Amino acid sequence: MIINGLKLSVALVLLLGFTRHWVAAICSVEHCTDGTRCVMSKNQRSCKCARGYYADRCDKNAHITVMCGKDYIAIRALEDFFKYHNVPLESLHLSNKSCRAQREVIDSVPYYISSISKDKYVTCGGKPLEKNFTHISYSLSLLSDPQVIGNIIRDPVIKMNYTCVYPYIRLVSLPIEVIPFSSETVIRVDQLDATIEMMLYTDQTYSKAYSSVPTIELRDKVYVEMAVKEPPDYFLLRLNECWATQSPQPNTTEGSVHTLLLNGCVNDQTVTFLSVIEGELGHNGESSTIRYSFDMFRFTAGPHHFYLHCTVQLCEPDDHKSCVPNCNSIRKREAVRSDPAQGRLSYGPIRIEMPDQPQSSILLTVVLPVVGVWTVGFFLIILMTVAKAGSRRLAQTK
Repeated sequence: MIINGLKLSVALVLLLGFTRHWVAAICSVEHCTDGTRCVMSKNQRSCKCARGYYADRCDKNAHITVMCGKDYIAIRALEDFFKYHNVPLESLHLSNKSCRAQREVIDSVPYYISSISKDKYVTCGGKPLEKNFTHISYSLSLLSDPQVIGNIIRDPVIKMNYTCVYPYIRLVSLPIEVIPFSSETVIRVDQLDATIEMMLYTDQTYSKAYSSVPTIELRDKVYVEMAVKEPPDYFLLRLNECWATQSPQPNTTEGSVHTLLLNGCVNDQTVTFLSVIEGELGHNGESSTIRYSFDMFRFTAGPHHFYLHCTVQLCEPDDHKSCVPNCNSIRKREAVRSDPAQGRLSYGPIRIEMPDQPQSSILLTVVLPVVGVWTVGFFLIILMTVAKAGSRRLAQTK
């Protein structure tokens, strides 16, 4: 992957004693007719080639290219450009002379190229990293050794300063402890603090978060939001796995475990990704905020509350394709929980609201029938006693 953020400056340095003069390639004044290739001096008596051009008429393009790869930084230019300035390949190097340039032929065209991996940036003499809130800059210089003839130097020394500007691209790598009602972690990436938060909301509007331990009835929806709070709207956020445990410890072997998301894909069929725009479906890995819901459940064995855990990763803004999981592939069956290069947030406990038993109906269906049986029996006893008493009186009268 090539990052387009780059800066480049090319100069020819003429060394005279301990004084360094920066001059550009000189061109013929009478041939300086194209302002994009050569630049006239204020007095119109001299001209110099514009950046990236060379030769007496500044009509040759050096095709200087800076390549800012994911894991490497490189610069190249036509071999003819260096030969025009009498700069041999063996004289080209970075600030550390052990980091030499090489010759490479691309589509039958020879180039001189200097390429290093990022892990050799400091070793090869890279300048101190420049950082701001969202980006980091790597700056290098490609130099040529002066060609000494006796005790003089006649040819200029080439110095190419180039810079690659990268967004902060890292995977979250800090697990956090369980914090009821919300879960938040601050991840320091070089000089940038990225804050990720997980919260549960009371309904699909995501307007009111739980301020105490959530208590939810079975089969009601559980509304979860994961969001990058700082810096806002910069990173893409991806959920790799979400699962529930009976223990606060996410990787516990005790109790039951239920997986909701696996490798970024739905593993529980009640899970639905929701958009930040109400009423629309959302997707995993497409923004800095992810919302999803699932149907409340409980484990068959107690305790009946559970803790929710999710592994997350940050993606660079232009890395949309690799951030969105491929849920049509068999790879979604591959577990990623043990990957140490992922961050984890935990939330809980989440309690199950057990509905009140309908005691009044039980009274009607159980107690009242029993009372009725006893009442009927009592009246039958009375009737039998009255009947016996009547029979005795009739016998005495006779």
